[in-house]
Amino acid sequence: MSMVMAPKEISSALRGDRIALVGGAGFIGHNLALGLREQGAEVLIVDNLMQNNLLANISDKTIDPFRRELNFNFLRQRFEMLRDAGVEIASADARSMLDLENALLKFMPSKIVHLAAISSAVDAKKMPGHCFDLQLITLRNVLEYTQLHPDVVNRVVFMSSSTVYGDFKTQTVDENVRPQPYGIYANTKFMGERLVRTYNEQYGLNVAIVRPSALYGERCISRRVSQAFIENALMGKPLLLEGGGDGRLDFTYITDLVDGIVRSIAVEMAPQSSNTFNITYGNSRSILELANIVKDVVPTAELQEVPRNEIKPVRGTLSTNRARDVLGFEAKWPLETGYRRYCEWYVEQWERVQAKMGTNLS
Repeated sequence: MSMVMAPKEISSALRGDRIALVGGAGFIGHNLALGLREQGAEVLIVDNLMQNNLLANISDKTIDPFRRELNFNFLRQRFEMLRDAGVEIASADARSMLDLENALLKFMPSKIVHLAAISSAVDAKKMPGHCFDLQLITLRNVLEYTQLHPDVVNRVVFMSSSTVYGDFKTQTVDENVRPQPYGIYANTKFMGERLVRTYNEQYGLNVAIVRPSALYGERCISRRVSQAFIENALMGKPLLLEGGGDGRLDFTYITDLVDGIVRSIAVEMAPQSSNTFNITYGNSRSILELANIVKDVVPTAELQEVPRNEIKPVRGTLSTNRARDVLGFEAKWPLETGYRRYCEWYVEQWERVQAKMGTNLS
């Protein structure tokens, strides 16, 4: 049985703990690293900086020079913040057991968070083998490391996805709903969950699985809809509303997700336990509501209705009751405040790059 912890108790539980984030230089990972350092934990990021990071930003020919510079600014901010916070970074490829083990042995983590993944379901469909390697080969290596050093690692947290649910059959889903994943991305995430649970069942590994949804927040470069909308508004491109924008997502500010993950790491669990948590805002909102906030921040934004994409899953609200009851998690950032804050930050960043490059795309 777990014990719900107050913020001061979480800080006390994590102070001095050694936590490795595999694939941790991305959007979620760097924010999580900063959150863990604020609680006093020692943090190591293991990442090869190729996926949704420096190398991809430089080599991707589909990115225009302005957005490449904008992304580079976001990436530089990530690394400057990590440096200032005292986060260690090991440049290593977690697909290689030798690389991963060498990095982890130098740090000797007591807890490992697996975040390595391809950046989107669209990219996963284009590169299924690459998706498989990033999401499953890296996970296999993490799990194998726990077997090689069973008395050192006492918990693994696996970053899954709300896409494992597939089409929502009801307006709200909880962790007891049977997943029905569709596509390479969602299925490799669900396979990862099954692997983690198997290591729990057969080897007694203490595990937690986190399912986030529709993330947004500062320094993201993966072009989620929340980023695409504000960028399109600033570039004078229309915000495309499929089916009038009536599709719903449980939009979650990165600050809320980090709080939930930190709690899943810190809260004391029974030995050899396994827990799965939806960590979201806990209330779905329409794409049109998202677009209207953009239009409020950038009044020139144009909203354009387009036909519905029938292959996209039907989504809704993810219940966070279990995370509330077990972890004491309560999301604090509704779309009206969290997304507006992000949009205003994005406009400021955009204008800085405009001033630097002498480019006016708005």
